[in-house]
Amino acid sequence: MALTTKEGILKVLNAYNPWWKTGTTNAALTKAYKRFAYYEAMSKLENTEIRRTVVLSGTRRVGKTTIQYQMIDTLLKKGVSPRKILFVSLDHPMLKLSSFDDILDCYHENIYTENDVYYFFDEIQYASDWDKWLKTIYDMNPETKIVATGSASPALIKGNTESGAGRWSVISVPTMSFYEYCELLNINKPDFAPNLKVTSFLNMTRQEQTEVMIKLSDVQRHFNRYLQIGGFPELALSDDDMYAQQVMREDVVDKVLKRDLPSLYNIRNSTELERIFLYLCNVSSEIVSIESLAKELNGVTRPTVENYIRYLESANLIYQSMPVNLSGKKVLKAKPKIYIADAAIRNAVLMDDDMLANPTEMGKIVETAVYKHVAAFYYQKSTSVGYYRGGKKDKEIDIVVEYPNTDNLLIEVKYREEAPIPDDSAICEMCSKASAAIVVTKNPTDYGIHTTPDGTEMIRIPAYAFLYLLGHAEKSGFKGFNG
Repeated sequence: MALTTKEGILKVLNAYNPWWKTGTTNAALTKAYKRFAYYEAMSKLENTEIRRTVVLSGTRRVGKTTIQYQMIDTLLKKGVSPRKILFVSLDHPMLKLSSFDDILDCYHENIYTENDVYYFFDEIQYASDWDKWLKTIYDMNPETKIVATGSASPALIKGNTESGAGRWSVISVPTMSFYEYCELLNINKPDFAPNLKVTSFLNMTRQEQTEVMIKLSDVQRHFNRYLQIGGFPELALSDDDMYAQQVMREDVVDKVLKRDLPSLYNIRNSTELERIFLYLCNVSSEIVSIESLAKELNGVTRPTVENYIRYLESANLIYQSMPVNLSGKKVLKAKPKIYIADAAIRNAVLMDDDMLANPTEMGKIVETAVYKHVAAFYYQKSTSVGYYRGGKKDKEIDIVVEYPNTDNLLIEVKYREEAPIPDDSAICEMCSKASAAIVVTKNPTDYGIHTTPDGTEMIRIPAYAFLYLLGHAEKSGFKGFNG
């Protein structure tokens, strides 16, 4: 008896595509709130001048599948025939055992015979030779449009390099920003001008800065919960924070470490992978020595550590921040700073009830959140986001946004009650050559301008305000797509 049949495949496809019968999507699947990535994906899908396959990459539960359903809903409302739209979850047990050929043949033989279709492939990395299939479909069927999702970005990027060059665009879907979290929960939205940015503080009077901070007072009250839960839409809407953290451990972490990555990279024993991830959760925001990590884990080799860090990054569970050369001296041994992809993941894994009351831990949590926001904001631009460490006293700047043709942006996170910036600190010494320098503080009253001994002005701004205004600037960039 065959494990899969055309009849069995068709039953699964009918279940995934109810609009073939009803003409509409299920409101429970499309959700009301649309993430930034939705607008970016729709823009690329509807671009009539440059045809691209759209690939959404991000960890579990960030909303990739929801974005696909929202796109399908938009197409249906614009008059696209329901039978022209095919959604396929390649993580389904039967479809995993089926070839791309069988799935698409089944669809075209029974539902729609022409090629002017919209394919939506969910978790495409589980399909055998998926990149070659995308290339074939793109090349052979110019009327066909494709949107795919995947949780393993290097697999997607590798496929893009080898088969998808000039054919598809990878859109990163990070965990929710603080701005998106506030929008999702319908928190009172401040009335800001679209062009308001963090760097606008440099040209404001003290009174104008104060007006901005007063308008942000409502969102401030939600900042700590965002750090604990906020990066995942469904969990952010939950009324049970303890249960939300449990789901995060089970779905976002355990399934990735025990199922997804072992399956994708042929890992026989996931225990070492789990140990490395737990270690990285403890040191998030710190510079990591691969040799020291291998010794600490006793028995794990350096090549294994390097590979597993690369796998964790591929699953969008961590970021690696590499050193940036600001002093003119070559970085001889490039040690990465490791950040967990979302502070809420770190909190769910470590399960430390006193974390919010521990200044050291809160410093790590907030720096992790700041890095995530900055990396997500700049990922499509011609920049790199790293850190600086050097000089006679081996001083550090937490985050450096390196531009190719202009001065860098410097960010230092000082999340503590008293957050002085010494005159000989690295950010003070380097800020005169930067496009802007920002000190991220803790207290709501700790904002304004800090003037260095050479007269250069730096911005001081509380973490919740910095993250919210960064999201506001990002949202303003999508104004053309959402009215």
